[in-house]
Parts: sequence; structure tokens; C-alpha cells
Amino acid sequence: MSEWALKRFWKDATAEPCEGGYAVKLDGRGVKTPAKTALVVPTMALAEAVAYEWQAQGEKVNPALMPFTRTSNSALDKVATQHAEVADMLAAYGDSDLLCYRADHPEELIVRQVAGWDPLLDWTEATYGVRLTHQTGVVHVPQAPEAVARLARDVHAQTAFQLAAFHDLVAMSGSLVIALAVTRGHVEPEAAWQLSRIDEVWQEEQWGADEEATAIAQRKRGEFLHAARYHALASA
Repeated sequence: MSEWALKRFWKDATAEPCEGGYAVKLDGRGVKTPAKTALVVPTMALAEAVAYEWQAQGEKVNPALMPFTRTSNSALDKVATQHAEVADMLAAYGDSDLLCYRADHPEELIVRQVAGWDPLLDWTEATYGVRLTHQTGVVHVPQAPEAVARLARDVHAQTAFQLAAFHDLVAMSGSLVIALAVTRGHVEPEAAWQLSRIDEVWQEEQWGADEEATAIAQRKRGEFLHAARYHALASA
């Protein structure tokens, strides 16, 4: 049996102001999410990005080519309905942040981690007034509760649309600090992605790149960069 696919039935996809934000419309009719929620986003820039994806579709709709639409659907159907729970889950990364677990050898890797990650911890202290502590090894050592709580307030303050993108920034990097640095404009997304992969890159240099692992990393990089772009448009 061939897989069912939505066929294009519209001529023009547009972004238009509406009550509560900006709607995406197909020949004047509003788009709805899979849960039948009106696809209304907070900024015109984001609505235009979603509308562009619909306009670019061919005879059959390919959801794989519609990342802004997918993230908007997630924001409305999933994040908005459980905002506090999602924010709590992401804020919890602050208690076990990637940047806080360091190698004890070899020296070259230690130096790379210090050079890449310490400035981010310095920025966190300057921005939020808390210092996350780092250690060697992978055994979990809790951060000070007040430090985690201070970072959590920033996460909870984000809208559902921002949080949907923030989820991928945290999940793809393994770091709440990296995600915060990107969304606050402290680090460019590509540089942030590379900082999240210091360990992996070093391993590749020692043992060679694995084709499957490289493909997975490239996919995650694309998702990370999309999330950064989505967050910026949702905040414009």
C-alpha cells in the first residue's frame, strides 16, 4: 500500500496579522495544526517562514521539508499545553550540564575543554550571578540548588514557541548553558554547536570518523541550527 500524502489544494500561502498574533493562510483559509489548533504564531517573521514552506510545496506535501511548520505545531499542540513541565525538564539540564564534566586525560583534550567551556561558565556567572562548578569524570555531582533555580527562571520565562526551539538547542547540545548563550546572542549557533562537540571531534581525530556517526552528527547540527533560527524568529 502506498503511503498517503496530502496533495496541494491551494495556490497561495500567505502570512497575515490576526487576533493574538500572525496567521498562516492558504488561499485565505487559516492553517490548523494536527490537533486542530489555529496556526497562529507570535511574529510576522515566523509566520512568513512558515508560509514560505507551504508555498514551496509541490504537488504533494512533504512534511520533511517544513521544519518551521513542524516546530510551530509542536509549540501549539505540545509545549503550550504543558509549558511548566517542559520548562522544568529543560532547566534540569543545569544540574548536569555537559560543560561541567571534564576529562582527566589526555592533556590536549583537557586544554580544549578549558578553552571552549570555561568562558561559557564565566558568562553564566556574569549574566546570572551563579557559578556552575565543574569536575573530572562522568559521575553526577549536583549543582547548588540556588544556581539551578536561577537558570530555571530564564527557561520558564520563555513563550511556548521559544521553548519549543529551546528544547532542541538543549537536547542536541546536552547543555543548558550553551542553549542560553545562543538565545541571548552571546555565541553564534555554529560556534555553539562546535563547542558542544569538543569530545566527539577529539575522538574522531584519534580514531577516525565513523560514517554513521558523522551522518547522525550532521542531522543533529541541522536541527540545532534550525532551532536557533526558529527561536530568533519567534523572539523578533
